[in-house]
Amino acid sequence: MKILVVGGGGREHAIIMKLAESKKVSKLYCAPGNGGISKYAECFSVKATDIDGMLALAKKLEVDLVFVAPDDPLVAGMVDVMQNAGFRTFGPNKAAAIIEGSKVFSKNLMQKYNIPTAKYAVFNQPEKVLDYISNENTYPTVIKADGLALGKGVIIAQNYDEAKAAVAEIMEDKIFGESGSQVVVEEFLTGPEVSVLCFTDGKSIKPMISSMDHKRALDGDQGLNTGGMGTVAPNPYYTDEIANECMETIFLPTIDAMQKEGRPFKGCLYFGLMLTPNGPKVIEYNCRFGDPETQVVLPLLDTDFVDIIEAIEEERLGELTVNWKNENAACVVMASGGYPKKYESGLVISGLDDKGQIESCFVYHAGTKLNDNGEIVNAGGRVLGVTATAESLSKALEIAYKGVESINWKNVHYRHDIGQKALKAFEN
Repeated sequence: MKILVVGGGGREHAIIMKLAESKKVSKLYCAPGNGGISKYAECFSVKATDIDGMLALAKKLEVDLVFVAPDDPLVAGMVDVMQNAGFRTFGPNKAAAIIEGSKVFSKNLMQKYNIPTAKYAVFNQPEKVLDYISNENTYPTVIKADGLALGKGVIIAQNYDEAKAAVAEIMEDKIFGESGSQVVVEEFLTGPEVSVLCFTDGKSIKPMISSMDHKRALDGDQGLNTGGMGTVAPNPYYTDEIANECMETIFLPTIDAMQKEGRPFKGCLYFGLMLTPNGPKVIEYNCRFGDPETQVVLPLLDTDFVDIIEAIEEERLGELTVNWKNENAACVVMASGGYPKKYESGLVISGLDDKGQIESCFVYHAGTKLNDNGEIVNAGGRVLGVTATAESLSKALEIAYKGVESINWKNVHYRHDIGQKALKAFEN
């Protein structure tokens, strides 16, 4: 098979490396790709959101499968266009991708089908949001932009002044564009967070190994929210008992709800969960593989990835057994200094070999490119995901951090405490 992967980050690098393990794959393409991906797949400078350009590329390359990885093209309907043109495609269609594309839709879906989530209210006028928050007078409170916002459209306000500033930024200053035309205000939930990615063909659902993301930029969960500064898998808080409860109260009801709404979901459905004192609740849905969760989950997959993709497309996932390695994985994200705000690009990265790799770990490239001299340079906020697998989480973290220490560029930034909460939970 010849496969075109749409996207150009660490998630796409992880997807490509897992696809490359399949005996069914003869050629891998990626658009736009990045400096690290270009060492393993042929890259083309077509933007992930350029639906017409991507369709033209798929036709030119005569690919057998198009794997649409990022949220933007999924929500915009790239899968529909590819399928209408006769291409086998991995990812939900536009009607199903709305589960991430609109938080208002997803919250209303959960309410309608009694899927546990935080109490919420929806608004399209700033003054009404503030009236509601003032009357509730419960802090912290969570304010979310309705649409896509690069994973950053959530602001947790500690008091009324912070809430007022957040509403102004989202709804008036439009820092997330039209995504902020409506907002969802939610109660603040407490408990361990868990990410569970699931394969689904619209009828059956197969959860992947659970993971724990680290969203804050700085050690000790301080600083601004980011797209994710590191991950570990499995998540020790996600016990077999909780997994069974989530299957009964969240996963299956969500798949059934989407069927009933005439929006069957096929692809990877991501559940962001909070294990509250009142049981697991959904914080968010994503319509695709998470980033950087994919970088720790897919390395632990033991079943041929292409077999799973074909089973999803042909709606026979329920017949397939999906196997996982009995190991732990850790990914430490190396970011540009200043991320998630302003940062300098084009800085040469030292310590990597010709393939953009190091010994003992696998380095997933998120924001890199090759400069005119063929050197790998930083070209984004999150630059590398240094990932290791081992029989224990402590060993995986030790190997990953040793790898991190061998890589450098000017103003490099990373957290030093990825996985520490998970280690404490394992000890308990």
